[in-house]
Amino acid sequence: MTSATTALPADLTPAALAPYIQHTLIEVGTTRDRMIKHAEEALKYGFNAAMVPGSWVQVVADVLRGSGVQVASALDFPTVGVTTSAGKAYEAESLVRAGAQQIDIGVQIGWLKSGMYDEFREDIAGVVRASGVPIKVMLELPLLTEAERETAVELSIEAGAAYLKNASSGAIEVANPASIGYLVARAAGRTRVKASGSIKSYPQAVGLLRAGAELLGTSAGIAIVTDSANEETISY
Repeated sequence: MTSATTALPADLTPAALAPYIQHTLIEVGTTRDRMIKHAEEALKYGFNAAMVPGSWVQVVADVLRGSGVQVASALDFPTVGVTTSAGKAYEAESLVRAGAQQIDIGVQIGWLKSGMYDEFREDIAGVVRASGVPIKVMLELPLLTEAERETAVELSIEAGAAYLKNASSGAIEVANPASIGYLVARAAGRTRVKASGSIKSYPQAVGLLRAGAELLGTSAGIAIVTDSANEETISY
């Protein structure tokens, strides 16, 4: 399976985007059969990972074991910044035991805005230490001032974040090249960038990758790689 960290080819066909996509399913009430189908879709199209709620990690991991397609999950989400640091670290460890290989986490925006920088950093670092897997931090850029953005990036990198994300979902920000380019420039090669938020089409996905994103989080992955997206597709 092609790595999402390899250099972008000059001509990216829709199908060639699959290794950059984290195939996402976070809908309330999703059944076990649908989760198994989601994992099978990730296998069929060669996506980077299947992104699923923590309660379904073990089921999806059983399907994907040994395939090269990873299992990803998220915590302190969709309501970001409400879980205690100890709870977040404990849950991260339990997700890894269940089979998660990557974890996206909400960060403590309120602590950042309160000047509680050590606490903000340690909240992330605690998850990094407890999990031992790549941690992606959802920075919610539209909620931050320019100074807060710069501080959040630096503290996240110091904490050991493997990826910076522009936002947790399209409810916060539609992923765009400007935000991704900002994170890539501030990271300056010290960490990677994942784009998230209403990524619905092949042209949009290509634009985000060209801006420097190395992963794309979306529930519209199949539509993107088959170039059949429509405006009603819901994306993460």
